[in-house]
Amino acid sequence: MPELHGFTILVVGASGGLGRETARQLSEAGATLVLSARDPAALAALGLPGTIIACDLTDPAAVRRLISDAVAVTGHLDGIVVAAGVVAFGPASDLTDDIIARLFAVNTTAPMLLLQAAHGSLSASAAAGRSPFFLTLSGLVSESPTANLAAYSASKAALAAFGTAAGRELRRVGIRVIDARPGHTETALSTHPISGSAPPLPVGLDPVAVCARIVRGIVDGERDLPSTAFTRDPASQPAARA
Repeated sequence: MPELHGFTILVVGASGGLGRETARQLSEAGATLVLSARDPAALAALGLPGTIIACDLTDPAAVRRLISDAVAVTGHLDGIVVAAGVVAFGPASDLTDDIIARLFAVNTTAPMLLLQAAHGSLSASAAAGRSPFFLTLSGLVSESPTANLAAYSASKAALAAFGTAAGRELRRVGIRVIDARPGHTETALSTHPISGSAPPLPVGLDPVAVCARIVRGIVDGERDLPSTAFTRDPASQPAARA
């Protein structure tokens, strides 16, 4: 039997590189998916099984509505993967008010509102014995803030701090908060920043292997996936499908 059979999982940012691959692997593990991003056409093009719900993460009302719509799909919600994010490159002195506001709206505030809105549903899942979780991807920059990524690093560090504190609060009701912090991964995020342009970057981690590690952490009941949990050594990663 698949390890996540009976779980309804919302993947936010499912059209992005890590969101798409995590959703695919969760589906293979037996989960029922709710797929969300800004563009419903991009979600439909993924060809993944699941219910599509478009959402603008910069709109707090839409973020809260996303949770109620996701719960309505099967009547329960057992996990949320927040794989959405935006990045801005360049020196801190070049940042504008709008760029800072958008970085924090998408990378920090939206996950906070998602967890707040989902508290009741995830608590009900715990009461039903289904081990609910809320997973964020703050990434390596939350551990090691990076020059020319100052505001992005700050938005992700704030997300990691929120998850750490909220996880301590929610442990008592059976909700597991997980933060994943892989290093630079070969996705398209750096190719469409909201400001600036990416410098030359080293070859990143394999997104299939990164997502396999994330899904393994979900299934195995882990509560933290630091940067050291992600490695380039294929022998230490779960086997990935071609």
